[in-house]
Amino acid sequence: MTANQLSTRGLELRYGAKAVVQDLDLELPGDAVTAIVGPNACGKSTLLRGLARLLDPAAGTVALDGADIHRMPARALARRMGLLPQQPVTPEAITVEALVRLGRFPHQRLLAPWSAADQAAVEAALERTGTLPLRDQHVDRLSGGQRQRAWIALALAQDTELLLLDEPTTFLDLRHQLDVLDLVADLHTDAGRTVVMVLHDLGQAARYADHMVVMKDGRPAAAGPPGEVLDAELVASVFDVDCRIVPDPETGTPLVVPRDRAGRRTAAAPA
Repeated sequence: MTANQLSTRGLELRYGAKAVVQDLDLELPGDAVTAIVGPNACGKSTLLRGLARLLDPAAGTVALDGADIHRMPARALARRMGLLPQQPVTPEAITVEALVRLGRFPHQRLLAPWSAADQAAVEAALERTGTLPLRDQHVDRLSGGQRQRAWIALALAQDTELLLLDEPTTFLDLRHQLDVLDLVADLHTDAGRTVVMVLHDLGQAARYADHMVVMKDGRPAAAGPPGEVLDAELVASVFDVDCRIVPDPETGTPLVVPRDRAGRRTAAAPA
């Protein structure tokens, strides 16, 4: 078994009486970038909350490297797993550096002073995310892309080998989406982080992920390398979109091209 491998067995996640994820058996590879995709309300973010122990299972288990995460002490789990939620709430009037320092909380001991190792972890997180020049600025005054990088820096300062990111590109323009996804890719290739992230854009998920989980109605419709699982039949079944799958001209990864539904196709367009 590779390190940082998350798995579920018979997992059921509920909000009140409503079951959102049901009877889920899933293996997410360690030492990889996994993208969880699917239509709205299919259970993507709910699944991530279950994997992060933010939502208790109604049935079944979530395991990290074979150990039930619900049997782990909270601090021990926080030293292994970092989470960036979909819309993190920024404490009022906090600077970037003060926010990133919060990531060291799982490593603090009662009455122990802030250490050189703590500060080194903060400095490394600021540098890797390009937020060193922003360290004294208030987070609530940053652009969306800058703010997202500051929150990723907090997760990095936590110094975990596994990062869970819930729609890290939401509300960002295309340039900042790519900035964040490039950063995620670098964290994997250069820093050895295992990443599990929820994404909406299928092309971006295929380009940046080693492994893809396609959710439909609370269950995986497909899972595996993007080039093997993403095809027109799957997109039609899960997203109700008629499309062609073509190679991305930059990376060769699958690119979803919806077919023209309004008769706007030009004579030069392929059938």
